Formats: sequence, C-alpha cells, structure tokens
Amino acid sequence: MDSLRIMRTSALEGHTASGHFGAEGDGVVFEEVRDLNLHQIAVWPETLGSVGQTMAETYGVPAGPGPGKSVTGSSASILRIEPLKFWVVGAAASELAPEEGAILDLSHSRTCLRITGPEAATLLNRFLPLDLGAEAFAVGTVASTAFHHVGITLWHSDDGYEVFLPRGFAMSLWELLREGAAQFGYRILAPVEDQ
Repeated sequence: MDSLRIMRTSALEGHTASGHFGAEGDGVVFEEVRDLNLHQIAVWPETLGSVGQTMAETYGVPAGPGPGKSVTGSSASILRIEPLKFWVVGAAASELAPEEGAILDLSHSRTCLRITGPEAATLLNRFLPLDLGAEAFAVGTVASTAFHHVGITLWHSDDGYEVFLPRGFAMSLWELLREGAAQFGYRILAPVEDQ
C-alpha cells in the first residue's frame, strides 16, 4: 500500500521558506513534516487489549500506550489520543476486522509542524491551555486540545513538539505561530518527509 501513496501538496505550500526571522537568536525552530502517513484506529471496549497487543507486535513495541501517551517502535509511533482511539504515525495501519474496530486514514486531513528550540514550550503555552512543563508534558505525552478555538493534537515526541493541525486551518494557525515566535527569533527548516 505504501507504494501507492500519492504525494500531496502541503497546506502551507509557498509559506515555509527556510531562514531566520524575527528577533536575534533561534528561540523557536519550525519544521513541517510533509507527506504525512497518519491512520486512526478506533476500537471497542472489549477489543482494546487484543488490538493494542496486535499493534505493539506489528510496530515493534513492548505494549500499546496508555491514554495520553505514545510509544515509538521500529516502523511507526502509536499515540493513544483518546481512551478507545489510537493514531499510527509513520506507517499504514494493519488490517482490522469490523468486530475489532475501525480504521480511518487521516493522512490528507492534517498538517504536522515540528516545533523545537529553547522557547518552544513558552510559545505553545501562549496558545494552548496545557501545562507544558517537563514533568506535566514529558516526552511521549499526547493531548487533544484547542488552539484558537480549533481542535488540534499535540505530541511531545523524541524530536520535539509535533502539532497536528486540521488542514483547513493550517495556514491561519501557522501565521499565529510565526507572529508569536517573532519575539524569540525563529528559524524555519526545510520540510522533512514522514517515514
């Protein structure tokens, strides 16, 4: 199935030119993750354990993540975005029988921005009603939240804060992030491709 993936035009096409902007320094660094491979798996309460174990085996992790947590395996990351919903990032979801749950391909519906730098958490806290302190939102934490009245998902991955924006709102939220980051100085890196 991966060989049939179609490259898409980014919702931010033409608006992510690499370079330094705003004040001196690189307090915030932005990087768009393009050609996102994102699948949602919704399970039934009675199949949560078995599907979680199957996903763990498929993606090379010891066990499925708990609510609000993530695990990264050899071929993908699994995010537990709700008690009965998982996101698989970086690979297609394996087959699932209807009595086990349902799979939805969200690859085309989200724009993913990776945000790093010493002021990344400060910038995000200006827009998100979350405690992004190191203990409260450690690496591996996932949250569904609101950004300027738009539902988004935030994942603190090993690479930084991954912000999944609905495609239709990506441009306006991107502009807000850039305006907010200008006071810290920010750098935009060339986009990277999802696995």
